[in-house]
Amino acid sequence: MTVQHEVAAESAGEGQEALEVWIDQDLCTGDGICVQYAPEVFELDIDGLAYVKSADDELLQEAGATTPVPLPLLRDVVDSAKECPGDCIHVRRVSDRVEVYGPDAE
Repeated sequence: MTVQHEVAAESAGEGQEALEVWIDQDLCTGDGICVQYAPEVFELDIDGLAYVKSADDELLQEAGATTPVPLPLLRDVVDSAKECPGDCIHVRRVSDRVEVYGPDAE
């Protein structure tokens, strides 16, 4: 298990599934709605696209980079995924990588 996954598992708390989030920059429109909802998790880069940030506030620019969803910010991250005009925010369970919020949610 990677460090990010350990943090996600710890942040999920009792009875909660650990979740992670990633952004598909190919679909990002740069509107910044995600940053408005959850600036602790998302950030716009100089290229005008949104990226996720690590728990250490580091911008993760690798394609498909994920970051844990802190339980206190879950609603904000989910709202970001729902309101995103580019449908590019994906929230999935860490355990089986099934998307639970976002364009590919079941």
